[in-house]
Amino acid sequence: MTKGWATLTGFGAVLLWSLLALLTVQTAPVPPLQLNAVCFGLGGLIGLIWVAATGSMGALRAVPLRVYVFGTAGLFGYHLLYFSALRLAPAAEAGLIAYLWPLLIVLLSGMLPGEKLVARHIFGALLAFAGAALIVSSGAAGFDLSHAPGYALAFICALTWAVYSVVSRRLGDVPTASVTVFCLATSLLSAAAHLMIETTVWPGSGQGWFAMAALGLGPVGLAFFIWDIGVKRGDIQLLGVASYAAPLLSTLALILAGIASPSGTLLVAAGLIAGGAALAASASARRRAG
Repeated sequence: MTKGWATLTGFGAVLLWSLLALLTVQTAPVPPLQLNAVCFGLGGLIGLIWVAATGSMGALRAVPLRVYVFGTAGLFGYHLLYFSALRLAPAAEAGLIAYLWPLLIVLLSGMLPGEKLVARHIFGALLAFAGAALIVSSGAAGFDLSHAPGYALAFICALTWAVYSVVSRRLGDVPTASVTVFCLATSLLSAAAHLMIETTVWPGSGQGWFAMAALGLGPVGLAFFIWDIGVKRGDIQLLGVASYAAPLLSTLALILAGIASPSGTLLVAAGLIAGGAALAASASARRRAG
């Protein structure tokens, strides 16, 4: 697979994550950790079927235990921190801080072997972040220091996903099939946490069950497998900037579903995100040409 195709494959995860909000809304009133356990269980099951079909079970046994611990900590840690942040701080403000992860990926990627971070990557990431900020913070009422613990968790959440993505690049020789184990372990940990702090509630309609299954197959399943391909074999800096398309596409999906209303802010945000991605893409193109 070429670097360009790997980058495009990784962006497929961003497209799937853009459906996360819409599908999550439709699974109400299922609590978050229970939803996490079910969806990652489905994602892991799909991974097992793929591993069995491709005869990759032997490759999974060869993966070091520390890699499985790292991958599980990345998936489970990110979601636990994200859910906790939104419980301790307003969703808009905490969500905005959590969306620092694409910018952090761009900045941290400069430390990777064979990667070179240039000013256009940084400016592109900042421009795209400004666009995402317009969308995510549209309902924000201002940062309140009384919610500082939630803000801190949101930042650690962003850092966790950025480090997971960048370090995954260093694990390029580890097969993507290993994400199967990450998902299954995350499902078990989420189930344990759910039983300790949540009350079990299942969807009350067929639409809710369908949305939960769709989450497990897509945004909380397949997405992590193709993201692994993107960050390991693609242009990680361009992929980081392009990830800011997720909140834009997520808002568009909510508008199309009649859950959110269109606004002029959305057009400005789209321009900023597209401009930032184009700037980062030009930087990557010039680097390859040079």
